[in-house]
Order: sequence, then structure tokens, then C-alpha cells
Amino acid sequence: MTRPADDPPREPAVHPPPIEVHDLTVSYDKKPVLWNIDVAFPEGQIIGVLGPNGAGKSTLIKAIMGLLPIESGWVKINGRPLARERRAVGYVPQRESVDWDFPVTVADVVLMGVYGRLGLFRRPGRADREFCANCLEQVGMATYADRQISQLSGGQRQRVFLARALAQDSRIYLMDEPFAGVDAATEAAIIELLRAMKRQGRTLLVVHHDLQTAPEYFDSMLMLNMRLVAFGPTRDVFTTQVLHKTYGGRLTILSEAAEQVAGTRR
Repeated sequence: MTRPADDPPREPAVHPPPIEVHDLTVSYDKKPVLWNIDVAFPEGQIIGVLGPNGAGKSTLIKAIMGLLPIESGWVKINGRPLARERRAVGYVPQRESVDWDFPVTVADVVLMGVYGRLGLFRRPGRADREFCANCLEQVGMATYADRQISQLSGGQRQRVFLARALAQDSRIYLMDEPFAGVDAATEAAIIELLRAMKRQGRTLLVVHHDLQTAPEYFDSMLMLNMRLVAFGPTRDVFTTQVLHKTYGGRLTILSEAAEQVAGTRR
């Protein structure tokens, strides 16, 4: 009996990037704010979006989320239009964009995160509430579940927003300045949470402004100043040359930070 020939080896499946942006231009009042952004973000990393004020960092996040009209180009999530992959994306907006006087409890805010998975006509059940309680536990806010959000400090509000994002149970997260205006303990808790999410294979795109902590926090960086200045692993992108291109002349502290990072690589 002749032995059948072995099957030819299969090539590994190629997965599309979690977020891909092509030729993206966004304008306000016909004035371009982002020009021709072309980038694909890798899976399972914490990726920083950095640049000076007015560089378009928040605009990029909002455009990816479909919260702003796009002048030209496109955005794909897992190789598909956002409308077909919306449940795959969690979003943490800037705290300043939220009405904190709205009469709602901490638990209610976190429950909002599960509605995208439930659909229009299902209400959260016991398992959903237990899941949200666990999300609050992860951010150290379980004892505040019944408190009104207006009674919380800035750092506590940010933790609640992260708990809501966890409740979305997404594979991709877009976070707009999650470390802004929080105390050192909250900042440490947030970065530990992001690292835990990364270990679960999630992809996190994070707008950030503090260049001193950036090289410690991010696996890759996107340097932005209306155009894409550079994107890649932190060790390759966080350099004096790239910082000068991104920030111009405001570079005394920035150069010191880049030199410090370069020294740790030697």
C-alpha cells in the first residue's frame, strides 16, 4: 500500500491589526487638524500617543471612535469598519468632557459599560451586576458603589471610568489622558491595571502628556504634531531627534528625558 503524501505545511493565519488608520485627515471649520495619518497599531501593547498641545491627539482618538467626521481616509478595527466592530472597542474619554453633576451612582456608571453587549432591549441581570462589582474591585472603588459620582475626587472619578471600560470587556481600548490630574497612588494603580489588561492580550491606545513617565509606561509610541512624526517601539522613537521634530524648541526637559532613556539602553 502506498503511503499518501504529507499535506503541504499550512502558512500561519495573518490577522489584521487591531487598529489601522489610512490617509486620515480631520478638519474643524475646514481647517485641517490631522493630516494624512497612516499607521497600523500592533496587538497586545500599551501604545502612547504623544505630542504638544493642539497636535491632534484627542482628535485622533475621537476619529478612530467615530465621534468626529473624517475629511478623508478610513479607519478599520480588526480589518473591518468600526460599525461592525464597535463592541470590540472600549473608550475612556477625558474627564473634562463629562457632566459630573448628573445624578447617577458609581455602580450605575459602571453598568453603562455592559449595555453595548446586552443590546437595546435587555436589562442587566444579576451576573452583569456581579461582573461590574468585580470591575470596581479591580480599580479599588468597590466601597463607593452607591455614592453619587458628583461626590468623588478627580482620581476616584478616573478609577470609575476605568471600571466602566473594564465592564465593556473589549479587546481594544482607547484612553484619552487617563493619568491627567490624578494623584501618584491613582496613577500607579492605573498603570498596573493597564499592564494587567495587556497581559490578557488587549491593545491599549493611550493619549499621554508626561514625557518623564512615557518611556516607562509604553511599549510603542506614536509621536504626533498634526502629522505623524514617528511611530514604533519606544526605544526607537523616544529619541532627542524625534522629540525635536515633534515639539520644536520646547525641549530642555524633553532632551534630558530622552538622554536618560538612551542611557538605560547602554
